[in-house]
Amino acid sequence: MSVGSSQKDDASRARAVHAVRKRVPAAERREALIAAAVHEFALSGLHGTPVDRIARRVGVAQPYVFSLFAGKRELFIAAVEFGFDRFAEAFSQAAAEYRAGRAPAHCEDVLTAMGTAYKQLLVTDRDYLMLQHQAYAACDDGVVRARVRRRSAELMALAGELSEAESEDLDDFFRHGMALNVAAALGVAELSAGCSWVQDELAARSSG
Repeated sequence: MSVGSSQKDDASRARAVHAVRKRVPAAERREALIAAAVHEFALSGLHGTPVDRIARRVGVAQPYVFSLFAGKRELFIAAVEFGFDRFAEAFSQAAAEYRAGRAPAHCEDVLTAMGTAYKQLLVTDRDYLMLQHQAYAACDDGVVRARVRRRSAELMALAGELSEAESEDLDDFFRHGMALNVAAALGVAELSAGCSWVQDELAARSSG
């Protein structure tokens, strides 16, 4: 065997080994694409996010994305579902921590513990906050709206089961949560006419 032939064989084997190392199971690629979709859709929503941007984030070609998802809407819904799963996980963990006596000292009941966990999630994982807003914005699409409504209902039911709270208290919990979403998106601590940031904005308008 010539030296040239041996070198070619070595190169072929190296490429084959490299290909094996690079091969990633479809299930792992799907998870990676959903994680990338959470970030990208949080930034620019269902209609403003090109699929190839999500594909590039994972290092795959756009056609490969459509081998795992029927279309961009299906990928968007998968990302939204992932966000709801994250909220459900946060609620469940907070309830378990409260019952185990490990909740923050100010938490007087399970609802307070879940609310505290949710606030922390809005701070540490802003993508989930913004994706939630993008999900509501995309509800003109009937398929998206149906899925968001169902997952919202399931999250409300879960909070009720975990907290065993009265309906009125549960309603207040979710109303406050929606206000927190808006406040967090605006980058402020709370929403009320007397807030310092409201007065600052009005004062700036007057001076401008």
